[in-house]
Amino acid sequence: MSGLHEAMSRLDEAWADADDAGDLSREQLITVVEAIGLLQRRLDSVHVDVAAGIARESRPELGAESLAKQRGFRTAAKLIAAATGISTGEAQRLVKVGEATAPRSDLIGSRLPARYPLIREALGSGALGAQAAALLIALLDRCRIAAGAERIAEAERLLVAAAEGLELDAVRKLVVRAEAWLDPDGVEPRADEQRARRSLRIFERGGMVHLHAQLDPETAAPVVTAIRGYVSAAFAARSDAPFPGAPDADRRTVAMVQADALSVFCAHVLGCRGDRVPLAGATVVVRVGLEDLQSGPGSATIDGLDQVVDIGAARRMAASGGVIPWVLGGASEILDWGREKRLFTRAQRLALAERDGGCAMCGLPPEMTRAHHIRWWQRDRGPTDLSNGILLCETCHHRIHDNDWEIVIEGSGVSGRPWFIPPRAVDPDRTPRLGGRARFDIAA
Repeated sequence: MSGLHEAMSRLDEAWADADDAGDLSREQLITVVEAIGLLQRRLDSVHVDVAAGIARESRPELGAESLAKQRGFRTAAKLIAAATGISTGEAQRLVKVGEATAPRSDLIGSRLPARYPLIREALGSGALGAQAAALLIALLDRCRIAAGAERIAEAERLLVAAAEGLELDAVRKLVVRAEAWLDPDGVEPRADEQRARRSLRIFERGGMVHLHAQLDPETAAPVVTAIRGYVSAAFAARSDAPFPGAPDADRRTVAMVQADALSVFCAHVLGCRGDRVPLAGATVVVRVGLEDLQSGPGSATIDGLDQVVDIGAARRMAASGGVIPWVLGGASEILDWGREKRLFTRAQRLALAERDGGCAMCGLPPEMTRAHHIRWWQRDRGPTDLSNGILLCETCHHRIHDNDWEIVIEGSGVSGRPWFIPPRAVDPDRTPRLGGRARFDIAA
């Protein structure tokens, strides 16, 4: 406790001649913030010891005599969280740090050193805070079996020395590097596990499109490198502005520039005609009336998104080549190939996207579908024509062919309407179900 009192005294001295932070000089501000940091770390040392004590007095084998249960809490972490105003997860971390750094006893009651005595010492001196200690302890526990006791002891010494004075984010980086050193054979399996957890979720809420990505390092590397390079170039270009208040000065935040970078990169890829990126015919299609696009008010929609965009956005996209004109069959593009071609052309896919709006059965956006022959090319000698084509995602494609659904196209060209006729096992009456974009058409 003497260390805690010392830290409190230092803070009192720093504030001695000031009523509030506004009265402090720059030097005093630094002195105060350093004193606060030391006080927090010293307080953490006391806190983890107390947390370990509460956990010890609340262990399950005590039953009704458990301290936490007597106080009306299910666990020690719940009691600590309620008493200190922190989350249950944070309280549990305090307990784990306390248990890992508290002196132990053997079966006959003899005192044993803490599992991690150097971390305990660093906590007591204020060199480490509880959060940094928790990161180090979690690492050493993970690698304890793979590395062996001697290497873990060496790692504890090196990590405590390296972590002192580092902010928490830097400690996390330190832990990543140290884990590769402690358990080199575990790097590849961890990478495989991380890659298996990679994901990107896209959803719409509140008029905005949200992207939530979780990427393994290999997948993230080109993404992060490209976006950061774009941001660096954007900020470097700001120095070329005539003066800071110029009307065309770039005032975007870093987050805004990063969002713009992602859009620019994807737009560039969509414009490529090579086969290096497997986009399966993905194309940004903005639907807007020609008169509205040229001069009138109005709005537009974008394939694959539910939100309506303003006409100004549609015009900007048109100016950058982002709008596909739906004058289908023009520019010498043939939409019906009969038996001359097996695969649907890009123009035919765009026409099918206009008619089906994506997967004609479940509604997934066009870029997640493939153009399929209704009457199979090989088995049924079906032609590669719009009347024999339909956009389906892989799941719906298998569902239709495996379960004997039938597809009928009513009408012709992009104005046709696909109908799905279920098998009798699904609907004894085999009532046709309308599919494609027609499902969402609003009757005049």
